[in-house]
Amino acid sequence: MLDDVDRRILRLMQNDPAQSLPDLAKAMGMTPARVTRRVEKLRTDGVLQPSRAVINWRALGFSIEVSLRITLDKTQPRAFDEFLEAARAVPAVIEIQTFLGRVDVRLSLIARDLPDYQRLYREAILTLPHIADIEALMTVANVKSDESLPI
Repeated sequence: MLDDVDRRILRLMQNDPAQSLPDLAKAMGMTPARVTRRVEKLRTDGVLQPSRAVINWRALGFSIEVSLRITLDKTQPRAFDEFLEAARAVPAVIEIQTFLGRVDVRLSLIARDLPDYQRLYREAILTLPHIADIEALMTVANVKSDESLPI
């Protein structure tokens, strides 16, 4: 699917995602038009996702990240759908993942401090529908957070 030129473009873009297409073309030793066509094809093929701003939530005053492992009451036919709909509406929830196995859902949420987390937990999390069991894991350190791929 990808040739060596595509892989090189992707590596350079991962190393410096803010670089302009002319700068990328210069680094590739190609014309800007050719690099632009390649990048557009990678976007069209779904290899490159749309760009988005990544905001450092810690710089905005959030200091706590908690991972909640949730098991749902699967005797309820719409448990997953109703839970996910309600969880999406909680602004402090920054990530939702679903799983196969004992744990059904993992929520990642942020809070300003421990009292803020306790308030969120009582007012927003414990009110979510169909929770059978919940386990909270507070993040102590983020050892690796890298979305770069070995291309």
